[in-house]
Amino acid sequence: MTIAPSGEQFELTLGDQRAVVTEVGAGLRAYSAGGRELVDGYAADELADSGRGQLLLPWPNRIRDGVYRFKGVNYRLPLNEPERGNAIHGLTRWSSWTVVERAADRVVLEYLLHPQPGYPFLLELQVEYTLAPAGLTVRTTARNAGRDPCPYGAGAHPYLTVGPGGVDQAVLRIPAATMLKSDDRGIPVGAVRVEGARDFRRPRPIGTVQLDHCFTELDRGVDGLARVELDDTTLWADERYPYLMVFTGDSLPEGARRSVAVEPMTCAPNAFASGDGLVVLEPGEEHAAAWGITPHAAG
Repeated sequence: MTIAPSGEQFELTLGDQRAVVTEVGAGLRAYSAGGRELVDGYAADELADSGRGQLLLPWPNRIRDGVYRFKGVNYRLPLNEPERGNAIHGLTRWSSWTVVERAADRVVLEYLLHPQPGYPFLLELQVEYTLAPAGLTVRTTARNAGRDPCPYGAGAHPYLTVGPGGVDQAVLRIPAATMLKSDDRGIPVGAVRVEGARDFRRPRPIGTVQLDHCFTELDRGVDGLARVELDDTTLWADERYPYLMVFTGDSLPEGARRSVAVEPMTCAPNAFASGDGLVVLEPGEEHAAAWGITPHAAG
């Protein structure tokens, strides 16, 4: 029997919707509705490249030099982005998760993150993927199962597909008033109000604009959800996700500007070091956050 690089595949279906969740990393490999692919994922016999569909736990994005200080103690994480000297996207992306509940339109996976060098904390992690008439919902829960407080952040890395005109002609709306400025290592160095080429508060074509930016101060509906619109697809995030990374994929080796990553994050890049949006979980405390994708035809 051939084992897929992303492990066992868990297919969810509801009406004309189909999603595929993977054992490795509990990621979203595929999602379609009405015969149209909504996420730019990867094949079952391929490795997830450039973070495609992966969960980012227990921190999203980067930590400069892999170094942070928490409760008076200095920690150093492995540098898995060596070309920039950063620790990136957490510790669970390449681990096998365990299915604990499964139905035709729903799957729940769990993972126990054991203490290790650089992150000597014990976390019980769970993710639930559910299809409903309005689209896909992804709910991530973390519980501090250890004896001491621990730093925590969560994120996800879906790439949304664009129409036949490609990224340049795709119409984008980002409901954000502020954007983080970053250095050449992807580490925030300040915040500015969105303006000019990177102001997407009103829907407009992306054009030649290159995005690899973290947006915050999100405008939300009466339901508390922030919504990013890309052509005929909406990605929403609840109030536990105050940051959105938007990336037009210009630097990707497997194909530049073929899709747009919209990444909900509970904290800013480098939050373990800066504290910007960092969640501190006390022993026994839980943190839950939800995001999802809505095809306009379904919404």
